Amino acid sequence: MNLAEAAARLWEATRTRVPIEPLTLTYPELTVDDAWRIQAINVDLLRHDGRVVNGYKVGLTSAAMQQQMGVDEPDFGVLLDHMLLPGVMTADEFVQPRIEAEIALVLGADLPADATAADVLAATAQVFPSIEIIDSRIANWKLSLVDTVADNASSGAYVLGPASPLTGLDLAAVEVAVTVNGEVVDRGLGAAALGHPADAAAWLARRLAGFGKTLTAGSVVMTGSLHASLPVTPGDRVTASFTDLGDVTLDVR
Repeated sequence: MNLAEAAARLWEATRTRVPIEPLTLTYPELTVDDAWRIQAINVDLLRHDGRVVNGYKVGLTSAAMQQQMGVDEPDFGVLLDHMLLPGVMTADEFVQPRIEAEIALVLGADLPADATAADVLAATAQVFPSIEIIDSRIANWKLSLVDTVADNASSGAYVLGPASPLTGLDLAAVEVAVTVNGEVVDRGLGAAALGHPADAAAWLARRLAGFGKTLTAGSVVMTGSLHASLPVTPGDRVTASFTDLGDVTLDVR
């Protein structure tokens, strides 16, 4: 199995904005371990191009997202500096974008390899309302876990709203209402992210430890969608309004 060839197919789909058929159809022998190696190949290419890793996203944390994507476990992807947007996205720079409202954390201390939710809460410096733009290089979002892991967990970009301190916040109880062009289209609860956003971040720290990596101070952690993902088109204004955390808005051009 030529993992570099599979990675190149995803890289080319990103460059051309033309999705490809699932890697698992082209290479039916692919395993999840192979998929992690493919993800790492393309992340390394981005780093060689000067991009900087600034955090991670936890994907497929909610029952709604697992059902929508037809998988039964979380995954993670790498966030790089160019993925942080100032509240505006250009749709034709993506392949087939969708949006998710999430709670994002920024760590003030490293997490241990055996991190618990309590460790995450103790290490969290700031909390943000956020919108993630997920994007798939796989045609029609016909994904298996192998396909999405290889494709950097269907990462696209993200937007952060205003920072809040964690003090006094019950992140599992935070509610979000997502509006598109002024109409509420979905709602969610912080507990959708593996029961608690801190549990999602702890899962990430433990999973990274298996690859010899540490979730370090300063890292952004996108803790997972609180609802099923939603399509967007040019002209849309998306606002995610979170109790206790405030609003974050994304304009689609």
